[in-house]
Amino acid sequence: MARKVLVVDDEKLIVKGLRFSLEQDDYEVDAAYDGEEGLNLATQNEYDIILLDLMLPKMDGFEVCQRIREFSDVPIIMLTAKGDDMDKIMGLEYGADDYMTKPFNILEIKARIKAIIRRSKNKTKEKNVSDHVIRDRGLVMDTASRRLTIDGEAYSLTSKEFEVLELLVRNKGKVFSREELLTRIWGEDYEGDERTVDVHVRRLREKIEKNPKEPKYVFTRWGVGYYYS
Repeated sequence: MARKVLVVDDEKLIVKGLRFSLEQDDYEVDAAYDGEEGLNLATQNEYDIILLDLMLPKMDGFEVCQRIREFSDVPIIMLTAKGDDMDKIMGLEYGADDYMTKPFNILEIKARIKAIIRRSKNKTKEKNVSDHVIRDRGLVMDTASRRLTIDGEAYSLTSKEFEVLELLVRNKGKVFSREELLTRIWGEDYEGDERTVDVHVRRLREKIEKNPKEPKYVFTRWGVGYYYS
């Protein structure tokens, strides 16, 4: 079955180039030229990956990404022309899995797409053969449906936040360095830096901890990394 890609970008030449190149590799490509159209397509269809521009008419990439994360953990690569570190960090905070700065090399983005889809498929296979419900002190993680509840209250996590928490919970008490988490969750070929991990852990704590400064679940071992206790 052909892998499906959604490209959301208002620069038609970029969309045309991406469509042509990806279709040469047997991807099925849908395109949207503004945020609202992109969100509608993501709502109505299932994709293996989404390439999402930051600066879009009608609805910017941050909002589109955030809205998609309300119903899907499809991998998202954020595209930005600015090259600003804050844009990259904000993209990750809103739920993007990776980012690329324009102008980009088409071979590099194709390699990123292939790697992210491969990791996503492998994780799905792993979850299908493992115990899919984890319980600990009122925390319940259903890794099949990607649902988290704590004391009966549901919490909405992005794909990467869920994966970070699952890894920590399954290895209770084990301290993972930022480098280890980056490799285990984002993959060995991920080219981002360790701040990616800090952003996701901070967002995770803000969601599940009543007081992030005095956590109950996810702790920091200063100078070493993060752990669940």
